[in-house]
Amino acid sequence: MSLRLNLLGALSLTIGLVSFAQDDIKPDPNRLAAERTTQILQSATWTNLFNGQDLTGWSGDTKGYIVENGTLVCKKGGKNLRTDKAYSDFALEFEFKLDESGNNGIGIRVPNGGHPASDGMEIQILDHNGSRYSGEAEMAGGTSRKLSWLKPWQYHGSIYGITPAKTGYLRPVGQWNRETIIAIDDHIMVILNGAVIVDTFLDQTTAVDGGVHKGMKNKSGHIFLAGHNDRVEFRSLRIADYSPSPALPRTKGDNTPPDGFRMLFNGKDLTGWKGLAHKDANERRKLSGDALQAAQATADQSMAEHWSVVDGILTYDGKGQSLCTARDFGDFELYLDWKIPAGADSGIYLRGTPQIQIWDPWDARVKAGSELPSTPQQWVAAYRNGRNLGSGGLWNNKRWRNAPTVLADNPPGQWNTFLIRMVGEKVTIWLNKKQIVDRVVLENYWDKTGLTSIPRSDQIELQHHGSELYFKNLYLRELPY
Repeated sequence: MSLRLNLLGALSLTIGLVSFAQDDIKPDPNRLAAERTTQILQSATWTNLFNGQDLTGWSGDTKGYIVENGTLVCKKGGKNLRTDKAYSDFALEFEFKLDESGNNGIGIRVPNGGHPASDGMEIQILDHNGSRYSGEAEMAGGTSRKLSWLKPWQYHGSIYGITPAKTGYLRPVGQWNRETIIAIDDHIMVILNGAVIVDTFLDQTTAVDGGVHKGMKNKSGHIFLAGHNDRVEFRSLRIADYSPSPALPRTKGDNTPPDGFRMLFNGKDLTGWKGLAHKDANERRKLSGDALQAAQATADQSMAEHWSVVDGILTYDGKGQSLCTARDFGDFELYLDWKIPAGADSGIYLRGTPQIQIWDPWDARVKAGSELPSTPQQWVAAYRNGRNLGSGGLWNNKRWRNAPTVLADNPPGQWNTFLIRMVGEKVTIWLNKKQIVDRVVLENYWDKTGLTSIPRSDQIELQHHGSELYFKNLYLRELPY
């Protein structure tokens, strides 16, 4: 009996220690980051780059690459194979398998006749653990230490010479790896076997090798398989297009989303929307538990009283508070039709941050009973806040440009159409088919120090500013980030 009790006690202690150890394991942040991106990519429209039979759609060293059992193989001695088509903004998925010390690369945005690494950008495909790139050194005391000849920016997944990749996710030689490369505006991501190993914005990046890399500025180009004389196998190559959408949506009617977009407003009710829980985003983000629930209930009641749907139009009476998406969004494209009465003022908050300005450019804002300006000097004084420049500017910016490049508004009472493209902290805007903002940083209005960027994701808001407002045809396409 005593032996049995001792064994049971030891078993309980062992189970307890195992349970404690499992609870103490922290999730891998690189895998958690990849989950968000992968979820967004589930709604992507994919096109195969390799048909599994021949090299249709590819040019270059077609003798150095062959098709074996549905797999695209770079033979020993193989060089560069490129797509016939050029691509700008995309997500590229593929699988690859390396031999020992195998070396290849994925060139992106490579111009005609250009070199993948110097004229475009090359994402390393490399068995960086291979014997060709490492050796052992004998240390004091009879120990040895493994050394690598590679620079940090030469390891697998790195943007060659520009940004090093995180390591520890490459599978052993002879096993298939799955990789996703995302290039949208200046944002480059590399996901390897379910983990983010590169996540960088080129506009904020200095090449780690100290060299000049012209390809960092390229907007588009060909995709290369950059052979380095080694056998490397590829399969399941496919691409999703994330180039900017046309300035006007291609739809068959109101509140009908174009291909690749989802409806934010269904034309019937306020499903997918909520009231503004707190006017100050910093305070709103602090709310939790019962306090958040109570604040949101009060906000939703106000929303129901002042926001409504009339004949398929999202209508505001000007007496409540801003309307917010129930979900948070990070990088996206947003179509939005809006209409205001004369003298109205509103805006679009992106990630809870003001704002893309909406107002009446022709409103002199003369007090009741006063006469309109009669001299040029009086007119300039009347427009000193800049509304005469038009809607669409990032009006709360202090350092970056805050005005549109051109007046593109339709007169009050007529419908206007925004296309808003947000990547990272930069915004591009088209109003009524005219580009009026080109990749301008949206500054963090809620951080008065000017040191903190806007959140990576948060709600979209239709701003209350005491005016009646009308919206329809709100369509959103998430961009992977």
